[in-house]
Amino acid sequence: MTTPLDRLKAEVCALHAELLRWGLVAWTSGNVSGRLPGSELMVIKPSGLSYDELTPEQMIVCDLDGKVVEGELSPSSDTAAHAYVYRNRPDVGGVVHTHSPYATAWSAVGEPIPCAITAMGDEFGDDIPVGPFALIGDDSIGQGIVATLDGHRSPAVLMRQHGVFTIGKNAKAAVKAAVMCEDVARTVHLARQLGPVSRLPQQDIDRLYDRYQNVYGQAPADKAAAAQAPAAAQTSAAQAPAAPAPAQAPVTVGSEGEPA
Repeated sequence: MTTPLDRLKAEVCALHAELLRWGLVAWTSGNVSGRLPGSELMVIKPSGLSYDELTPEQMIVCDLDGKVVEGELSPSSDTAAHAYVYRNRPDVGGVVHTHSPYATAWSAVGEPIPCAITAMGDEFGDDIPVGPFALIGDDSIGQGIVATLDGHRSPAVLMRQHGVFTIGKNAKAAVKAAVMCEDVARTVHLARQLGPVSRLPQQDIDRLYDRYQNVYGQAPADKAAAAQAPAAAQTSAAQAPAAPAPAQAPVTVGSEGEPA
């Protein structure tokens, strides 16, 4: 029988292929992790393994202090950073780290990516911020991620002179944020080669973000069913046959022709 932990291992393993597919990593760099819902556990890739060799069984289970709970291999060198994010952000279910070239170039110069195109307004709702420089080895990177994204709409942060970290409600959402971060980093960079780039007005960013987060795409099945229920009830009521008129009691006539 497949357990929730088994399914999370399989999902985290498969999502690493998306990093390769979208050109976000080179060789063995980068990592994806996911939090096991309702627990104090996370799943992350092992350190230094080639992406095409990864299997669900190789994924490492750690507690939220970064200690290995299950697995025979050493976990990613970024485990402490991921664990810190999960400990301090209960809303986060997935964390991704990449060295994608365009976004990492922005981090190298220490410059936020301005919210200059509608795709950024949709996905990030703001500029993509720059976090502090921190060395790998402890939870310093995680501290920088949490502090930078505190109160910020963006699910992505450019850790100075290092690379991209993204968060999401689950691992897949964090991977999507990493893909979109690289996409807008490239577009805005190319635009600046043609001339000055202006940030969108804040009110437009707010409207774009609200529409994308709350209207765009297909509604979840439960919400769609709830929305359709009133309309279905009205249609059924309109099509239902009219109830027959109540029968009238017979009138008794007296001897004088008047009702008795």
